[in-house]
Amino acid sequence: MSPSSSSMACFADGSLELQQAQVSEGAAVADEVMAALERNGVSFVGLAGKKDGKPRAGGAQGVGGARERAPQGRRRPRRGVSEQQRATDLFSEKVKRSPFSSSDKVLQLADEVECIFMKHFTGNDRKVAMKYLKPQQPRNTHMITFLVCSRALFGIFTSTGNSAYMEIVYHVFSMFALISLHIFLYGCNLFMWKNTRINHNFIFDFSSNTALTHRDAFLMSASIMCTVVAALVINLFLKNAGVAYANALPGALLLLSTGVLFCPFDIFYRSTRYCFMRVMRNIIFSPFYKVLMADFFMADQLTSQIPLLRHMEFTACYFMAGSFRTHPYETCTSGQQYKHLAYVISFLPYFWRALQCLRRYLEEGHDINQLANAGKYVSAMVAAAVRFKYAATPTPFWVWMVIISSSGATIYQLYWDFVKDWGFLNPKSKNRWLRNELILKNKSIYYVSMMLNLALRLAWTESVMKIHIGKVESRLLDFSLASLEIIRRGHWNFYRLENEHLNNVGKFRAVKTVPLPFRELETD
Repeated sequence: MSPSSSSMACFADGSLELQQAQVSEGAAVADEVMAALERNGVSFVGLAGKKDGKPRAGGAQGVGGARERAPQGRRRPRRGVSEQQRATDLFSEKVKRSPFSSSDKVLQLADEVECIFMKHFTGNDRKVAMKYLKPQQPRNTHMITFLVCSRALFGIFTSTGNSAYMEIVYHVFSMFALISLHIFLYGCNLFMWKNTRINHNFIFDFSSNTALTHRDAFLMSASIMCTVVAALVINLFLKNAGVAYANALPGALLLLSTGVLFCPFDIFYRSTRYCFMRVMRNIIFSPFYKVLMADFFMADQLTSQIPLLRHMEFTACYFMAGSFRTHPYETCTSGQQYKHLAYVISFLPYFWRALQCLRRYLEEGHDINQLANAGKYVSAMVAAAVRFKYAATPTPFWVWMVIISSSGATIYQLYWDFVKDWGFLNPKSKNRWLRNELILKNKSIYYVSMMLNLALRLAWTESVMKIHIGKVESRLLDFSLASLEIIRRGHWNFYRLENEHLNNVGKFRAVKTVPLPFRELETD
């Protein structure tokens, strides 16, 4: 035998002896730990009680002997769950440091087993193989907790029997809940736009340094909702305790939010707050400011927040008029002047949006599409006026007028959504009834989105159906319909910017300026 072969044999024998020693050491450590656990009352079901034909030190016999040796007058206390948990942690720590757990040889064998399994059972598809080889983690859901808490909250409102209390708190807390929902959906839009590489900052003319991210939007939404829930719970406790001026708490919440919005300090996303106020100024004074993408995009959001504007109207009436002292909430709901004001509130977002279309018609060389877009909002105003008249005089004539006007406005809006805003329903498109360029790979998502938008556009039919339910149930139904409209708007937002982004790319408008690699020098 050559020296090299003899050295290799010695090396192999040495490595084999080393591996056997490591395995023996690991087995000894494991037996020692398991024996200690068994002495502390932890049993291992299915394990043999003997090793090499001899009883284990910590087996059932050992434990029994220990119990026999214990004093007869003393009874061994039962071990608590915490002690068993500590013993389990100790066992896991010992096992993780054992050679059979940390050895590279074991990892190599595991890889070989995975390769054999993939070769013979999954056709070398690792993704499918891992579904079988990886341990399945139990899925924890909170659906039961959500349903129980929802039922308990519903029971709180229905068991009070005080409709005045419901009328007071409903408007304020619903207003903040709708704002939180809209911000959350905007965060979902930001997340999707980022993942699909839609350049929303360029489209809205936002600075990438100060623009909101989806995490910021989610944080704002969660903060608002947590504050609202905390204020609602405190208000319920104060109301049940009979504390005077308990209904002033929603007003304090409103003042706090107003103070945060107008806070001049560089906190709470000051750049975003100032941008929001600037856009709102441009919307209110639409004919006097150049209409940008962010302006009419925000105006479209307001058309879906008409219930929010009505809640703001009631809140302003209730707190500014001092009604919370005497609780005459009917003053802000039954008065004739406030009913007319409610119609004006419903009218304003469509009016502002129509003015923006007229301004763009004049600025963009008398584009006929802008006049047609303004006609869409005029039809929505007519439908709102007819529904307002029907609410005042519910006669069969006005029922048919509501159906005709609302149906016409809905068809107009659906056409504009699908054809103009989303770019769909193109008969010559290579993607059937869609557009040529699509960002999402799954085409069925677009068809489902079109059906969903159609269904949510028909929510106005509830006003004609005249469902007879209680006061609390009616408020919950109104809030649900308002939430569905906000969800529809958040769903609409993604496809609107997708179409705008594809138009920018097709017209080579991905950037406004090309930065040069030179530094600008200031001259005197």
